[in-house]
Amino acid sequence: MMKAVVLEKTCKADELKVSKVEIPKVKDDWVLVKVLGFGINRAEIILRDYEADEDYINLPVIPGIECVGRIIDPSNTHFKKDDIVVALMGGMGRSFDGSYAEYALLPQKNVFKISDDIFNDLTLEEIIAIPETYFTAFGSIDALNLKKDESILIRGATSALGLTAMQIASAIGANVIATSRSEERFAKLKENGADECLVDDGELSQKIKCDKVLELIGPKTLDDSMKCLNENGICCVTGVLGGVEYMAEFDPIKTIPNRRYLTSFFSNYPSQEIIDDLFRFIADNNIKPSISKVFSDLADIGKAHELMESNNAQGKIIFKLE
Repeated sequence: MMKAVVLEKTCKADELKVSKVEIPKVKDDWVLVKVLGFGINRAEIILRDYEADEDYINLPVIPGIECVGRIIDPSNTHFKKDDIVVALMGGMGRSFDGSYAEYALLPQKNVFKISDDIFNDLTLEEIIAIPETYFTAFGSIDALNLKKDESILIRGATSALGLTAMQIASAIGANVIATSRSEERFAKLKENGADECLVDDGELSQKIKCDKVLELIGPKTLDDSMKCLNENGICCVTGVLGGVEYMAEFDPIKTIPNRRYLTSFFSNYPSQEIIDDLFRFIADNNIKPSISKVFSDLADIGKAHELMESNNAQGKIIFKLE
């Protein structure tokens, strides 16, 4: 038997409980992983809050869209016992059980080996903070085709994803403009690579023009973000921190100004090559993940969700189980 957080229906954070369930039995093309740790993600808050009511969620389910772990049983895959791996996305915690548990049975397509030498540059806690957040930030910056000396506005920069994107953009050599709802958070932004900080009042286009925009607030501020762009600029929508998932009326001709471009990044398709590139970029640029709080007991899962919902984390919330 193992400890796991099992979601049976939508609920509040303080209703999340730890249960005892059977350790999954391995099967072909899947691997059994001892979970060393995992990060908390906005997607898991959404699942718990309302998405679990959707037909495509297979309840009951163990949430968790990412983890770092050790291979216990590689089955018929190319992995070896005791390989240290990261796993993320592709249905984790939705279509099949995820990482809020002591063990996870995961399809090999979701699992990627971490090179042993990475542990020379990063601690286990730092590695736990990387998979989903850094993969998403890395992919979003790539979608923007960000270059050295270009200016980038990161909207929603105090989120874990925003802080991560700033680190990556700064390492590239871009001029980073970061937003927050409060000047009190400017120091945190500058610690993570911001060259300029702005209070986001929803009308930034009246104050600034830039080459690229990483839109983490989402549809709520997208119209204004598009107006912030210089000619030939690109806006990438990756987050929905504003709580609005869709624009009520989207008119591409009016929303996307002439010679400005709109793209997005969906973090559901990692590969071993991208994960290798990501970890090497982090190590080569001496990037240290911004960690808000480390939990060690699955029973604290409700507290972790409450911290993320408060929007006061200012860094990655992680569980280190071993």
